[in-house]
Parts: sequence; C-alpha cells; structure tokens
Amino acid sequence: MTRLDRWERRLQVLMRSAPYALLAISVGLFWLTESPGPGDQAAVVGLSAAAAAWLWFAEDSPSVRIPDLVWKTGYVAVLLGFVTVLGSYAVWFTVFFGFSGYLCSWRLLQGPWRFVGVAATAVLSVAGYTGVPGNAAELVTAGLFTAAITVLVVLFSFVGDVTAERSAERNRTVERLEAALAENAGLHAQLLVQAREAGVLDERQRVAAEIHDTLAQSLTGIIAQLNAAGADPGWRSRVDKALRLARDGLAEARRTVHAVGPVQLEEASLPQALTDVGDEWSGLNGTPTTVTVTGTVRPLHSTVEGTVLRIAQECLANAAKHADADRVDITLSYMEDVVVLDVVDGGRGFDAQHAADTGGFGLASMRRRVERIGGVFAVESAPGDGTAISATVPALERREDA
Repeated sequence: MTRLDRWERRLQVLMRSAPYALLAISVGLFWLTESPGPGDQAAVVGLSAAAAAWLWFAEDSPSVRIPDLVWKTGYVAVLLGFVTVLGSYAVWFTVFFGFSGYLCSWRLLQGPWRFVGVAATAVLSVAGYTGVPGNAAELVTAGLFTAAITVLVVLFSFVGDVTAERSAERNRTVERLEAALAENAGLHAQLLVQAREAGVLDERQRVAAEIHDTLAQSLTGIIAQLNAAGADPGWRSRVDKALRLARDGLAEARRTVHAVGPVQLEEASLPQALTDVGDEWSGLNGTPTTVTVTGTVRPLHSTVEGTVLRIAQECLANAAKHADADRVDITLSYMEDVVVLDVVDGGRGFDAQHAADTGGFGLASMRRRVERIGGVFAVESAPGDGTAISATVPALERREDA
C-alpha cells in the first residue's frame, strides 16, 4: 500500500467519524456554557444519544425493497431534523453538529440531491445562528449568507472529488502499466527462447552431421567387433556389458541426429519422467531417491521440459560418480512465471568456489543449458556438506502447434 493509499483510507475513516466528534463537541459546549434545567439536560442527552444511534445504524439501506437514493435522502433529512431540534437548545449544535449535514449530504447523495442537502444544511445553520428573519433586510442577509456557505461547501467538496478521481485515475494507469510490463516480460522471455532455438538449430544440424559421420559410425564398428569377440566364452560377461553400453550410445547418437527430445518425455509428463529417472537411478546405484512436486502442474514448452530433465539426469550422474551420496532429493516447483528444479544430495560435497578450476564439464554444461533458455543456475556445496543444485527456468507453456 502506497503512502497516498494510506492517507486516503485515513480520510475515509475521518469522514465517517467526524459527525460523532462534532456531536460530542456540541454536547460538551452545551454543558459548559449553558445553564439548562433538569428537563433540558435529559432532553439533550436523549436526543444526542438518538442522533448518535441514527448515525451508527441507519446509514446503510436496511432492505433491498427501499431504493438506495430514497433511503439515503431520508437518512440526511432525519439527521438535519436532529440538528434542528438540538439547535433549539443551544446554538453549538447548529454550529458544530450541523456541519455533519454538509459531510453526509455530499458523501451519500448523488446528482442534484447533493446541492439540495448542502443548501438545506446551510439554511438551518444560518437560521440557528442568526434566528428566523423578521424583516426583508434580515431575509436578504440570511439568503446571502446561505448562498455563500452553499457555494463554498460545494466548491471545496467538488475540488476534493476531482482530486480523488485524479488519484484513482493515476492508480488505474499504474495498474494498467504494471499489467502491460508483466505481459511484455512474458512475451520477451518467450521471444528470447524462440530466438535462441533458431540460433541453436543451425548448430544442432552441424553437430548432428558430425555425430552421424563419426560417433555413430564408430559405435556401429564397436558393436560389430564386440559381436565377433563374443564368441570367446571367457569374455562373455564384459562383452555383454560393452554391447549394451555401445547400443545405448548409438541410440542416443541417432536421437541427437534427429533432434529428438528425451525419450522419457515422449509418453510421460515432466513430473512422471523425473520420478521414473529417479527410480531407475536409485535401482542401479542402491541410493534412496525422492521426487517431490509442488505447485500447479501444467505442460511446458518442450525445450523447457527437456532442459529440466537433462539437468536432473546430469545431477544424478554426478552424484553417482563423485558424491558418494547416501540419498538424493529432487524437488520440482511450479510457480506463476518460473519452474524451479532443486537437486540435493547428502554426499561428500566439494569446494564450489573453485569448481570452475577443476576442468569438469558437467557443471559448465548444466549452466549453459539453463542459461540458453533464459534461466538461472546455482550451485551450493562445501566439503562434507553435500551439494545443492538449483535451476530456475521460465515457465513457458507448451504451444498448441508444438
């Protein structure tokens, strides 16, 4: 809430509480300056209590059967009646409590009824202060005072309304600007991903051609040689493992050539794919793994989902090779504008400040993957304290034609 909003709320509270304060001031001055008899004292106390009760209970229309304008007009009329009756006991009620007639008339009534309420209050105030005119000169004087008071009250009230409307218009403009900026930020992020995808496509095609001509052909030759060596029973176990690894590598090379995303995402959602990858890794390495998903799950752009899954796979691979972890916890958090992947292992950890000097490829590769789609990559680790890796990426939803 801005400073202007706080002042506006305080002004609303002041406008609602002012009639009670004016009534209390009038009663206090009546008690201090007048010498009323017991009957007048009881009458003023009873009328003041009734006026306060009317202010408290009767401002809002009590029934939908009574039109709002009719009820509020009646409310102001009864209030002015209390001012008139109390003013007959002391002029203080006309001077102070009568001012609430101006406030309520302008705040509650609409259109020309506002001016009627203000003018009626002015007539009562002048008559209560100067008395009922006894001749033409007094009548003219009272009329001029009434007109002057009415014009001044209307002028100041109108200036207040214009100021409030300007403030509300500025607030609406600020809200529209904030909404436009938020929309532009989302479009900017989407355009950034699309532009990077277009730039990556040429590089992917070049790398795909090289893989097809080198790595894929080499893997094919390895499989052929291992099949031939498999005739020797003594090498059968090692050969079988090498065959399996070579076939897996060949399949992955072919998938890269055809620019296909992770196989786990072809038939499962991202949370299910993460769960499947975690379960498979846990079974191979004998390390407990948990996958937790928070927020509202929704389909994301294929590049975003592929990046998140690849980061999780790389984290698990690092945990198996380097961390000697006793457990791994994976958390996927869906937020309004971003998706956050957190992978925490209870392994030996490392000096994250000098990780770049070790020449390792895994962390640098993960960072490039995340930053390629406009995300943020962070690593926290220390020797003996495990490792926490966080990847925050834009929550770009999947296009219909994707």
